[in-house]
Amino acid sequence: MGATTDLTAEPSVDFTLADDPIALFRLWLDEAAGNEINDPEAMALCTVDDEGLPDVRMMLCKGADERGLLFYTNTESAKGRELAGRPKAAALFHWKSLRRQARFRGPVAEILAAEADSYFASRPRESRLGAWASQQSRPLESRVALEAQVEAYDRRFKEAEVPRPPYWRGYRLVPVEIEFWRDGAFRLHDRILFRRATTDSPWRKQRLYP
Repeated sequence: MGATTDLTAEPSVDFTLADDPIALFRLWLDEAAGNEINDPEAMALCTVDDEGLPDVRMMLCKGADERGLLFYTNTESAKGRELAGRPKAAALFHWKSLRRQARFRGPVAEILAAEADSYFASRPRESRLGAWASQQSRPLESRVALEAQVEAYDRRFKEAEVPRPPYWRGYRLVPVEIEFWRDGAFRLHDRILFRRATTDSPWRKQRLYP
């Protein structure tokens, strides 16, 4: 691939010269944090059900490094069930203010319980109660019923820390493909794709037609 280009040191350098997709993504994520009005870490996460039908929803990425993209969810939710059956996913970040997007594809694995415990403990008490109260993705008779569940768990844990529910866990999408896209005039966009054969293989880069 030639000499490594350090895009973290010079943001104005042409991003298509990057050799390290993780460093480039973290740079873009940092720049989005200073430009996007809401949730620069928001990503669309796509999973597949037992019938092969894709399912997508917006999530918050809670970490991005060489190990992959970190997120948390209820294992009994639709996405949790789909990941249990087919532990692979795709993710898309779209930063409208920067006219950029980044796409990820790869296998998904659960993180260690201790890591999930640590993050859950850092969340606001109200969010922890919500994790207990919500039977995510399942039918709900009314808003009143949901609020009653929150109140019930508030009473249950009134004198104690709210522990992590056993069904609330963390996952990491370990990418084998990462694509970067930047808007260009007259649809002459810039696109580069990083791909590797396995999660332990070196990255290979290819420029794509827009």
